[in-house]
Amino acid sequence: MECQCENNAKAAPAGWFMGGSNVQMGGFAVVGYLLYRFSQTLPVLIRWPIRFFCYITGLSALWGWVSRLVGTFRGIKNLLKWVSRVWRFLVAFSSKLKWMVPIIRAITGSSDDGPQISGTSRESDLRLIFLGPNVADRNIIADNLLALGSNKTKPFSNVVKKGIKQSTVLDGREITVINTPDVLGSSMGNASRAREALRSLQLTSPGPHAFLLVIKAQGSGESVGQDLTRAIQGALELFGEGVTGYIIPVISYVDGRQSFTMDELLEGLEKACSICGQSPELVDISGYVPPTGKYSSRRSKDCAYRDLVERVLDVKENRGHFVHEVYKREVELRETLLDDMSSALAQQLGHR
Repeated sequence: MECQCENNAKAAPAGWFMGGSNVQMGGFAVVGYLLYRFSQTLPVLIRWPIRFFCYITGLSALWGWVSRLVGTFRGIKNLLKWVSRVWRFLVAFSSKLKWMVPIIRAITGSSDDGPQISGTSRESDLRLIFLGPNVADRNIIADNLLALGSNKTKPFSNVVKKGIKQSTVLDGREITVINTPDVLGSSMGNASRAREALRSLQLTSPGPHAFLLVIKAQGSGESVGQDLTRAIQGALELFGEGVTGYIIPVISYVDGRQSFTMDELLEGLEKACSICGQSPELVDISGYVPPTGKYSSRRSKDCAYRDLVERVLDVKENRGHFVHEVYKREVELRETLLDDMSSALAQQLGHR
């Protein structure tokens, strides 16, 4: 094999010279630029020879390209400054016109939240449906619960033919109560029961947070449990299996008149309450005694009804509100009706 050492030795200085030439060309470019800029301050007789030299070596063309690039960056910088000034002006101008927004909304009748669909409510509100075969006890509990609020409400009638809706405000929270007719009993036909059950759901749109199932404590503890079981099964038939976790059993009693102890009552209710997964709430519906001191009968009963509200809040926190198929169908029907009406209106506008 022939050695190439001599050739490599000759090529090495050439490579170094090429690298040195690049450095020299860079130096010439800088010197030429300085001469070109310096010539602008000299007399004409001296300025033109220097410019001619820069033209021959190509330094003037190189600087022209660099000058255009620098000019482009300066133009972008000036544009950004102009845009920022316009933006600051718009922000300052809009802040001075904020006082006009309430006036415009008052004139147009618009609100901050935009258009709302009927039936919507705040997240803190509660919606309750009262069920149960004993209308009188249901009315007492519903009336006393509404009496806790700041709004004046009318007492529910013992003759209930259709669902009645009333509302009050308690601790800044709106509480809506739907008192239903005997949808779980036999006094109404199946068609009427089904209609009123679905109507009660519509009155609590987008859905109730709890069903308060009121059962009167009479007879023995075992019989009360049987009554509660039948009522829960009736509610499941009307509203579906998904309602189980939203049913709160409310046992009404008159203190001192029951023929069984509270332990016997709770033992009789244990099997029925396992169906809905909720413990019973015992409410004394005896007549109120005017308050005579700090720990009066009225105060204790108010606390019992507030405890009932707390139970509903717990269900709401854990499960939200009950959603029935009727709400989904209602939304679909609204959309269909809106499409039909908009098509008809568009045709009328087209004939004009």
